[in-house]
Amino acid sequence: MEESKAIEALAGLSQPTRLALFRALVRAGPEGLAAGALADLVRVPASTLSAHLKVLEHADLVTSRRLSRHIFYAARYETARALIDFLMEDCCAGHPAICGPEAAPCA
Repeated sequence: MEESKAIEALAGLSQPTRLALFRALVRAGPEGLAAGALADLVRVPASTLSAHLKVLEHADLVTSRRLSRHIFYAARYETARALIDFLMEDCCAGHPAICGPEAAPCA
């Protein structure tokens, strides 16, 4: 991931509501959630939901698709993984594999 893309993704996640939306979409799985269900789940008014989702879409962290009269949103796992990889790239003296979630802490 390019540094500019990482900065944009981090900026997209740097607001509590957007972070909660993204985490809810990660939990929802690849099919995502309808906008109304997402608003109810995160307790965000519909009037501000679209603005937050637009920021996440612009950061390439979320995709949307229309199905009939509903818009479904889903997390872009590949972007999230690329961001995590970018952040961990130089971990532990150049051995990022040892810094994984199940690995021992870096010494």
